[in-house]
Amino acid sequence: MAERRGACCCGQLTVICTGDAARISMCSCEACQRRTGAVFSTNSRFPRERVRIEGRSTVYRRTADSGNGVSFHFCPDCGTTVYWELEGFPDLIAVASGTFADPTYPPPTVSVWERAKHPWIDRIGEMKIEHLD
Repeated sequence: MAERRGACCCGQLTVICTGDAARISMCSCEACQRRTGAVFSTNSRFPRERVRIEGRSTVYRRTADSGNGVSFHFCPDCGTTVYWELEGFPDLIAVASGTFADPTYPPPTVSVWERAKHPWIDRIGEMKIEHLD
């Protein structure tokens, strides 16, 4: 089974996931926009038994719109949110897909909280964007 390693910016907090994600989604809720500093987040849910976490984390807990608690684990050194635990799905751990830093990683197949989605997101492929390397 394939193994993927996600990490925070400084590398202190890592998550090692074995096998494929149970679900890969993007979320446009305002809480995710604020948490990531981006207009949406992408996350991958893995069965808890296939996730190994290494390093220290600080936890920020909030109540989701569903009423369930969410515990976000971020690096206390660099501040990157690496993974979170969902009270409503105790057998899964959600990992910020970007922590894998892998351009071949599968895209989301589910989009949630679309009422808060920025309308230009659907047109990204059509936009004239200057590409710099």
